[in-house]
Amino acid sequence: MSRTRIKICGITRPEDGLAAVSAGVDAIGLVFYRQSPRAVGIEQAQLIVAALPPFVTVVGLFVDESAVRIREVCDAVPLSLLQFHGEELAAECESFDLPYIKAIRMCDDVDLINLEGQYQSAQGIILDTYKPGVQGGTGDVFDWKRVPQSLSIPIILAGGLDATNVAAAIEQTKPYGVDVSGGVEVQPGIKSDKKMQNFVIRVHSASVKN
Repeated sequence: MSRTRIKICGITRPEDGLAAVSAGVDAIGLVFYRQSPRAVGIEQAQLIVAALPPFVTVVGLFVDESAVRIREVCDAVPLSLLQFHGEELAAECESFDLPYIKAIRMCDDVDLINLEGQYQSAQGIILDTYKPGVQGGTGDVFDWKRVPQSLSIPIILAGGLDATNVAAAIEQTKPYGVDVSGGVEVQPGIKSDKKMQNFVIRVHSASVKN
């Protein structure tokens, strides 16, 4: 019986990273997208990572960022995994000597089978809600019936998840993992210990049922 993995994204403070790990998450996400209310700089990211215990995956999120900037971050911050949340091609994602995951926003005409073929080198695909002009963190869910069960690449479900709906999402889509940001916050970038704990409890409960 497989356990659904959990990533909490948009960590901006060391204490929130520690609280996420204490709650039982597998990964934390650091947003290096300047337009996000959850964006962190290099020094801020270094403080967060330095506070973490071992065996925590640290994911760096980028949106159509320059290769120079991505390498600058990778050289300064010990990231485990890169997350590309823009229009990056597979060749770009592969060029940084780190494993990566690719986010796909679920617009009406998205062809997941074709995209899976394009991003075969990815460790996984994040399925997120499509909202024009917003690169993730929408707070809205998409129709989970659109998640195919035939993809061979691990699927990570995102988009409007919180403790009230994540169990239903897992039961319906059976993803490899789930990714939450706003659903465990008191305000953008500031996490709630209680909300993170409740989210993890609901994920683990749903994983047992599946």
